[in-house]
Amino acid sequence: MTPDDLTRLIDGGESTEVEFKGEERRALSDGDLVEAVVCLANRTEEDPGFLLIGVEDDGRVTGSRPRHEAGHTDTGRLQALIANRTRPSMSVRAEALDLGGKAVLVIEVPASRSPVGTTEGKYLRRAIGGDGKPACLPFAFHEMLSYQADRGAMDPSMLAVRGVRWGDLDPLEFERFRRSIRESRGRGDASLLELSDVELAKALGAVDADHEIVRMLGLLLFGREDSLRSNIPSHEVAFQVLSGIDVEVDDIYRWPLLRAMEEIETRIRARNREREVLVGILRVAVPDYPERAVREAVANALIHRDYGRLGAVHVQWHDDRLEISSPGGFPEGVRLDNLLVTPPRPRNPLLADAFKRAGIVERTARGIDTIFLEQLRGGRPAPSYERSNEASVVLVIPGGEANLEFASLVAEQAQEERPLSLDDLLILNELWVERRLSLTDLAPVVQKPEGEIRSRIQSLIERGLVEARGERRGRNYHLSAATYRRLGQKAEPDRLGPGPEKQPFSTSGGRSLRPPVASPGTDGRGQGRRSHAFAPPRYADAAHPTVPLSFAAPGLHGQAFTLQPAGEHPSRHQPRQRAAGHRAQRSGSAEVRREARGGRARA
Repeated sequence: MTPDDLTRLIDGGESTEVEFKGEERRALSDGDLVEAVVCLANRTEEDPGFLLIGVEDDGRVTGSRPRHEAGHTDTGRLQALIANRTRPSMSVRAEALDLGGKAVLVIEVPASRSPVGTTEGKYLRRAIGGDGKPACLPFAFHEMLSYQADRGAMDPSMLAVRGVRWGDLDPLEFERFRRSIRESRGRGDASLLELSDVELAKALGAVDADHEIVRMLGLLLFGREDSLRSNIPSHEVAFQVLSGIDVEVDDIYRWPLLRAMEEIETRIRARNREREVLVGILRVAVPDYPERAVREAVANALIHRDYGRLGAVHVQWHDDRLEISSPGGFPEGVRLDNLLVTPPRPRNPLLADAFKRAGIVERTARGIDTIFLEQLRGGRPAPSYERSNEASVVLVIPGGEANLEFASLVAEQAQEERPLSLDDLLILNELWVERRLSLTDLAPVVQKPEGEIRSRIQSLIERGLVEARGERRGRNYHLSAATYRRLGQKAEPDRLGPGPEKQPFSTSGGRSLRPPVASPGTDGRGQGRRSHAFAPPRYADAAHPTVPLSFAAPGLHGQAFTLQPAGEHPSRHQPRQRAAGHRAQRSGSAEVRREARGGRARA
């Protein structure tokens, strides 16, 4: 590390990866130093952590005190001290740097895949405290299990549940599992259908070879309700219907997973409206929330939740969105910026495998892709995980009116045996919002290298859906004029001009009509995601009905609305002689009257 690197670390302040330990008032003891190293080792991030000795909590550099003879610090002896007083032994790197004439001792601490403690048996973890600041907190045993599960070091669904016997499992739930396989249309494992209950449980890993020991998987899938309540108190599934701040439905289930999931799907299906678009001679249904997307989302919440953490899986039906949250953050290596491309990392691998064999989720383990694909192809805004944190994963699926013209476009491409992939939909979605983007702009949206995006863009250009403008680094992309017209925007937009926020559209009555922006509250700060694109535009005045741009709709008094750029009065689009006649009536000018009469004579 260089002094410049150290300065940047200090300027960034304390975080879950950086801790300051000042020695202005007193020297840091060996015990406190080792505990600080243990704390940094037990954190959720994969990147190394840094302990900076000689920096106060407020970022002032006061310098570290010598720790060894002759008034200096031997970094080799310090590394040996840490290795000898941690279990398992931690291998760290220590170095002393001069910053403004004062020595700062820098200890680089790698993240550990298993919990680390001191030789005295003290375990601490680095996390955000109750005051919103990073702190060293006690590391409880149940949190250690979750910590290891997040890193793939253990599978909680394989743990034996003490006191549970075969009689605590419900035969009806075994039949429910078989029915799920039969109804999965070939996605499930048909070889399990002919097995007895005991053989089925063994094949899934729900019990041991003698079926005397029941694992957590067996109790979650087949357990009786009273046994689930007493042995896995963290297992709850809540379905809520909210209208504003009013709770209309609040039901909590402590049932086996497949039964609870069926109930949630039934509740959602009863409220899920459908509209239809005509594609050729076929009618394509466009529901408020795609059934496959909802199924994958609910299954993911049940499979990947942290069963060592108290809290329910919540499925909340709001007026304009569906929210699904589950206790426990993303597993190690999964982040918002790689959610669509990272390899599957289930927190409960045995449970995930059982859901696949039941035919409930995709065998490719790409359920998130399915959620995004189904939502976008139905002409709806993109889902959002941006409200997730280290304590929970929150998925927001926006509802509201769909852009039926876009849904029709996607269906037509599929009929022509040129189906749009998820990458294609993400690109079109972002171009609709931002109007024009470069490959660099699209890379974080698609979460792939620019080379792969270039090939997808070229395919869209060949289909006539996208056009390119500019050369080399200045090359940008935008939807083609034909695509804009196909999506219901009658006038070709100024593709080099301002985006939709700066160039709204209006009706002939002058009311503002803008292409859609994000639905509220999807990023945890009360702000929306900009990728919510394909919902149809609405009037700014909520008193007027929503009118898609794809066709003229009757006005409030029976007139037809004509879509025109905002700020332009209809008279600008009338013949010149009519405008001249209006000027004559207003001004009383003889010259203007003659011009008006001449215009009518010529007409």
